[in-house]
Amino acid sequence: MTTPIEIIDSEDPLANPWRVALVRPDGRPAVHETDERYVMTFPHLILREIIMFQIVVIALSLAAILFNAPLESIANPVETPNPAKAPWYFLGLQELLHYFPPVVAGVVLPGLVGICLVVIPYWRVNLEGAPLWATPSRWKAPTIAASVILLSILFVAFRCWPIVIPTVIIGVAMFAASWARAGSRWQWLWGVTLPEWIMTWFVVIAVVLTVIGTFFRGPGWMWVWPWMDAPRG
Repeated sequence: MTTPIEIIDSEDPLANPWRVALVRPDGRPAVHETDERYVMTFPHLILREIIMFQIVVIALSLAAILFNAPLESIANPVETPNPAKAPWYFLGLQELLHYFPPVVAGVVLPGLVGICLVVIPYWRVNLEGAPLWATPSRWKAPTIAASVILLSILFVAFRCWPIVIPTVIIGVAMFAASWARAGSRWQWLWGVTLPEWIMTWFVVIAVVLTVIGTFFRGPGWMWVWPWMDAPRG
């Protein structure tokens, strides 16, 4: 769309009282520069995943060539191994059976974890992607402290120390992040979001339970040190 502009001719106003000039509007798009934290899935994420997949495949192939698989003797239905351990990816759940009833360890806790992993990405705090302590709130610190204390009391009642200790440590780290400032060696803690704290808590507990079930459980699911002979059961 053009805009007419009236221009008076000062030399001969009677002969040509005005002139019409056609001016084209500025059609350049307005570009607003913003500091975006998000990028497109393709190609930024997909290419990195493909590269990492190839690295893992190469590493596993080299390990298979250089080392023999730690296989035991042929399975004998008459002799049941003691302890009968699940595959490593289920050892965390098997370790929970040592502290909780089967329904709690095998159904309730895994169900709650699955629900949290589905719901957390849709939380508003996750969509905003802001650090935990970026927005001031009078209820934030008391809520976090109460959650950590209640979880600790719950797991202490079942003497589940592999969960109590990481819960307390991560809770202390969350409050330490609120005191971190730019320029300090702990400034990276300040930028961690609440969903990242929750995911860190979940991953640390899963790793701790898996490591304990793999290296520290002997006959009868008793605690044994890896460098000591396991008691005969």
